Amino acid sequence: MTHKIGVIGGDGIGPEVVAEALKVIDAAGIDYERTDYDLGAHRYLEDGTVLPDEVMAEWRGLDALLLGAVGDPAVGVSAPAGLVERGILLRMRFELDQYINLRPFRLPPRCDFEVIRENTEGTYAGEGGFLRKGTEHEIATQGSVNTRMGVERCVRYAFEKAAGTDRRHLTLVHKKNVLTFAGDLWQRVFDEVAAEYPQVGTGYDHIDAACIHFVERPERYDVIVTDNLFGDILTDLGGAIAGGVGYAASANLNPARTGPSMFEPVHGTAPDIAGKGLANPIAAIISARLMLDFLGEAEAAAKVAAACESPERYTGSTTEIGDAVVDAVKNA
Repeated sequence: MTHKIGVIGGDGIGPEVVAEALKVIDAAGIDYERTDYDLGAHRYLEDGTVLPDEVMAEWRGLDALLLGAVGDPAVGVSAPAGLVERGILLRMRFELDQYINLRPFRLPPRCDFEVIRENTEGTYAGEGGFLRKGTEHEIATQGSVNTRMGVERCVRYAFEKAAGTDRRHLTLVHKKNVLTFAGDLWQRVFDEVAAEYPQVGTGYDHIDAACIHFVERPERYDVIVTDNLFGDILTDLGGAIAGGVGYAASANLNPARTGPSMFEPVHGTAPDIAGKGLANPIAAIISARLMLDFLGEAEAAAKVAAACESPERYTGSTTEIGDAVVDAVKNA
């Protein structure tokens, strides 16, 4: 089967790490058609383009998107704060219904767990506004939107994921003692869906307690499910405890496959090292492995996963690390 994959190198180190991920995909031996898209802050600063409607329409016909990073393209050069992130990343998640953000963290024996983050609601849904902006009596509100449908489909995906692990355990992370409305909905839905999965053990942690456990005892976790904001925070912390953001991969999934899913490293554009061959491409390569798995290319995904075991063993320049992983994939 030939997969249709869109590639967005983006800004800063994005094109460099994506280039290495594509080399690894080629080595894994799958059939795919590649379409490149010139998008990011650099493009906005050139001609004002963020994400044209015709490009979004074209994406709906793809199987997957592989993205490097979007944001500041160079030191001291930036688009208006959040413009490309909202205009590309958030628009992509909302309009393509990528409602699951999946991030694996593996650094045995310290940790081996996954965080499943609801990806289209919560505080990132854009509910809120200003009153009397610019005056001494200014008021800013920022709401959190949580629908039963959105919560349930995320929680159900998490239970399915946990049911397939060796430990078969799922932890809900929230702050239900303070966020009593959203927290109540999440807990009720979690408990209702749990009744359908008696084989999966369950637990609950407040977000602040989970942050402590991430640092002190990350091995306690198997699969975690949480909302958009808490998931954003937890997964950055997860990257720090699992070897650094150079190893932190992510998948923005549309499990219903009504649109393409998007796969990206989470390290950002790192403009200070762009073009110097210093960027670690492992996170982009692991993101490509997640993409292969989602596309049903289990054998190819397994080869890349095996090559990325103990990723700290790879040293050298961006291309040298990429070449070493390619060799490992070919020999897997």
